[in-house]
Amino acid sequence: MRLQIVTPAPPGSRHGNRNTALRWAAQLRALGHRVAIATEWRGASADALIALHARRSHASIAAWKRAHPGRPLVVVLTGTDLYRDIRVDADARRSLELADRLVVLQSKGLEELSKENRKKAIVIHQSVHPVKRRAPPRKHFLVTVIGHLRVEKDPFRAALALRHLDGRDVQVVQLGKALSDDMARQARRFMQTDGRYRWLGELPHAGAMRWLARSHAMVISSRMEGGAHVVSEAIAAGVPVLASRIPGNIGLLGERYAGYYPLGSERALAKLIERSRSQPGFLKSLEKSVKARRALVRPAAERRALRELLS
Repeated sequence: MRLQIVTPAPPGSRHGNRNTALRWAAQLRALGHRVAIATEWRGASADALIALHARRSHASIAAWKRAHPGRPLVVVLTGTDLYRDIRVDADARRSLELADRLVVLQSKGLEELSKENRKKAIVIHQSVHPVKRRAPPRKHFLVTVIGHLRVEKDPFRAALALRHLDGRDVQVVQLGKALSDDMARQARRFMQTDGRYRWLGELPHAGAMRWLARSHAMVISSRMEGGAHVVSEAIAAGVPVLASRIPGNIGLLGERYAGYYPLGSERALAKLIERSRSQPGFLKSLEKSVKARRALVRPAAERRALRELLS
């Protein structure tokens, strides 16, 4: 088939939507399809359209259905789609109606859909090639936070948690581009007031993975997630995840995972970090739970799901 993928994230962007588009293009080509990626659909010939983001790609979604009412349309739902836009935005809701198939990136995402929309939805977990675990530092407990600094990520919850930790042997390293001047100012202010916190900005992916692979634990503090790729990367590496208790994280890590804290509570996160640091058995149990999810994020599993989607 000739497939067109539309993503609002431009070429060169490290946003999750762009990464998903590039990874899926490679997977679909391996299945024998011809694939093109664009930021919007402008009439290019294709047998099917795969659109990432119900709201931001709505113009392309609507144009495709007007031009080709009988050709397949797949809409991939992001975190802001699932947990905000489809509740309040008419364009996002209309995109769901127009889609022949919907994709969510973790199982809890299905619960946000109406009964009718759930019937045409499929779960496709984001895949990760194996990440080699590295030995964590011996002299301090290393916690990484990986992701762009924006409101939806609640990015400074780990930095705030340091205020409730007395020991000097906990280090928080934050990686990611500040998407506003205010976010950059806040990160610099945290570095000035607490030497245990470092913000390194946006690193190449390989560099970020090196930090992740040698971490004792990774914090994901997001307010909303469609299915964070960095959680899949932590699963692949076998790195324990300390996660806000939101559906997007539960859908990847499981209902019974022991590493959750209440969204927005730096005190609870501090207690979770301290327990992970001081109780090796607890940290080991988190690592075991994370490793048990590895089958979900293998490239072969994603490819099988894409084959099922197209069939």
